[in-house]
This record gives sequence, C-alpha cells and structure tokens, in this order.
Amino acid sequence: MYASKLRLSVSSRWSAVIPAALALTAGALCGLLLSGTLSASGIAVSQKGRMFHPGNLTVGRGETITFVNDDSDLLHHVFVESDSFNFDSGDQEPGSRTPITFTERGTFQVLCGIHPKMKLVVRVD
Repeated sequence: MYASKLRLSVSSRWSAVIPAALALTAGALCGLLLSGTLSASGIAVSQKGRMFHPGNLTVGRGETITFVNDDSDLLHHVFVESDSFNFDSGDQEPGSRTPITFTERGTFQVLCGIHPKMKLVVRVD
C-alpha cells in the first residue's frame, strides 16, 4: 500500500513539472526567435520632438534602418530623393515602424515631409 501511494505521489509531481518545463522551453525559444528578428532588422532611428535621433549615420550597403515614430501625437513622413536612391514612407502614425533598406552607396539626406527641419544624413559605404 505504501509503494502505491509513493508511486501516485511521484507521478502527480511529474504531471505538474512536465507542462511547466515545456512552457519554459517554448518561452525561451520564442525569446530567441524574437531577439533574432529584432537584431536582423538593423538600426533604429527615433523620430521624436520633430527630430531624428541620431542625426547622422553610417551604414553598409544593404543594411536596413527602421524609422520609429516615437511621438505620441505627431505624424511623420520619411522620404529620400536622390539620383540613385528614392524612398517615400507615406504618413507614419505614432508608434509605427518603417524599415528602409539602403541598396546604393552614397550620402543621402533623409527628410520628413511634414516637419521640414527634420534632417538625417545617412552615409552608405
């Protein structure tokens, strides 16, 4: 009788441990996938207070810069116009993230179509 109670006690303990271990493993895998996705997205530039932060960047050809509208009440509108590279984000709502992959070498001025004093210089090597 004692052995059957012991077996029941051990098996009920494992029935609680196994789902918890699976949940922890799944959470760790999701975290790894998420951090891989974030690091793969490249460099983040904040748009806050009618400014780009930072104001100058140097990136490699093919790198992605993600423009994040960190203003809670302002629209932004990122664009690049040059002979070799053009981009237009359209209006960016607060909290939005807009990736731009710089495919050409050169120095580009990134502007906001809504706030003319917002300027970012991106040098692409």
